[in-house]
Formats: sequence, C-alpha cells, structure tokens
Amino acid sequence: MANSAVLPPIYVDTTIELAPAKVVTSFPINTFLENLAIAPDGTIFVTNHEVGEIVGISPDGNQQIHATVEGKVSGLAFTANGGLVATGWNADSIPVISLVANDGTVETLLKLPDAIFLNGITPLSNTQYLTADSYRGAIWLIDIAQPRVSIWLEHPMLARSNSENITPAANGLKRFGDFLYVSNTEKMLLLRIPIDTAVRPGEPETFVEQTNIDDFAFDVEGNLYGATHIYNSVVRIASDRSTTVIAQAEQGVIGSTAVAFGQTESDRTAIYVVTNGGMFLPPPTGVVPANVVRLEVGKPGYPLA
Repeated sequence: MANSAVLPPIYVDTTIELAPAKVVTSFPINTFLENLAIAPDGTIFVTNHEVGEIVGISPDGNQQIHATVEGKVSGLAFTANGGLVATGWNADSIPVISLVANDGTVETLLKLPDAIFLNGITPLSNTQYLTADSYRGAIWLIDIAQPRVSIWLEHPMLARSNSENITPAANGLKRFGDFLYVSNTEKMLLLRIPIDTAVRPGEPETFVEQTNIDDFAFDVEGNLYGATHIYNSVVRIASDRSTTVIAQAEQGVIGSTAVAFGQTESDRTAIYVVTNGGMFLPPPTGVVPANVVRLEVGKPGYPLA
C-alpha cells in the first residue's frame, strides 16, 4: 500500500497540543480493533473486527475474550441492563445486530439483508439505537425491545462519492444536544443532523470539512475527540469548529479507529483510543501492534443517552 506521505495534508497546519498518553494494552500485529464501550466499573470492551471477538480489558490492561460472534463485529454500545449490542456480519456475510448478555452469550437479534456495511452505533433511548451503514449511505434505527429495524435517514451526504471506493462513508455517530453528528470518512466531512422532539432527523449539514474522522466522542462542553485512522492521530474539534491535534503516532495511536470516555470516578476526564496498528494504510515502518491508549483530556464525557 501507499505510504502516509501521499495523503492530503489536511492537518499540516493544525495546532498541536499533545495530551498525556499511556498505552494500556497491546494486541498482536494485524489485529483490527474497531470500536469500544467502557463499563461503569472501568472494563473496556473492544471489538476485534476481523475475528468477531469482543474482548474485555481490565483497567490494568489484562485481556479476556468476553464473546465471539460467527462473522465480523464492528460497532459496540451498552444496553440498559449492562449487556452489549453489536453491529457486524454473520458467517454468511449478512449484516446483523447481535445482543451480548453479561455472561458473554451471543444472540443474533436482527438480520438486515437490505443493509450493506453496519458500522458505528449509538444509543438514542433505553431500547433504541442508531447505526451507520457506511456503504448504503444511511442510518438505521434499531429497537432492541421489539425487536425491529427501519431506515432513520438515507441521504447523499451520508453516502460515498464513488461506490468503488472501499473507504467507509457514514462511519461514527454520536448525539450532542439536539443534533446527531456523523463522520463521512470517504468525503472527509463531519456532518450535523438536527433531531426533533420525536427523534426524527432534519436535513444534514456540513459541520467541518477536510477532516478524516472515523469514530469519536464528546465531552460535556461539546468538544469532539475524533480518531483519524489513516492519519495516525487523535484530534479535538471544538464547538467553534477549530481543530487541535492531541495525539500522534508516537503516542501509540497509529491506525486510530474509535474513542470513548472513561467511566470510573478517577477516570472520567480521560479518553481511550483503539487502533489497528496501521493495517489499512501502513506507516513507513510497517504495521505495528494494535493498542488501547489512554489520553488525559481534562474534561468529563458527555452522557451517551
């Protein structure tokens, strides 16, 4: 693959303010960590995308396989009772929503044959979730209590500019206030979609252009912390739309894919970043181990639901 020097220089003039960083744990080279969700006790659950594993990581970095799905697993979010809901594909490559009980038992909750590439997922209410379909250019509404699924929004701004491009379009998504923010990685856009009182979507608008965001998280003040994936960094985008680089390759975030805030009392002002070690676009040094990295950002996270 091409090396990172050929990427558009979108962050070349960006302010750099590196956050204190610590590698919590590492996985073997060619491990694609795709997403994460952090429990109230500090356990970090990560999706090991290509082998269909959800791994639980203790605050001191010990790894244990929590659940295995027959296929691939992408996005991850908590249920109201402490279980997990995950997006991915089954062994027949059909997009599915899986429910993972507290003991790690996996149930295929919904099959979505009309979906293409389910990616990030975020809670909307106690039982409702939104998930991005990176190749269909849509956001699905999932109700795990019914269970049922429907298109929440399908829109050109969520789609790829070229269906031959393997880069995901709509990718990460999180709510802040009365807006849903969505990254379109293929178009290098951060979008904002108004949500009305009946949680229906309005018209998407561009919030930030020329930014390469995979998944992301908000702090309570509305600052967005985004994994830049092939740009091997983490950026903070303020509510005034200005961007600051807060972690780079030397902090261990090569191939950063997703971000989540710590949940314990002593950890609320830290974000955790998962990576794939540069599998999608290796750095000049080649693919490196996949990491879970803790960054101290000084502000607590915004509640997910």
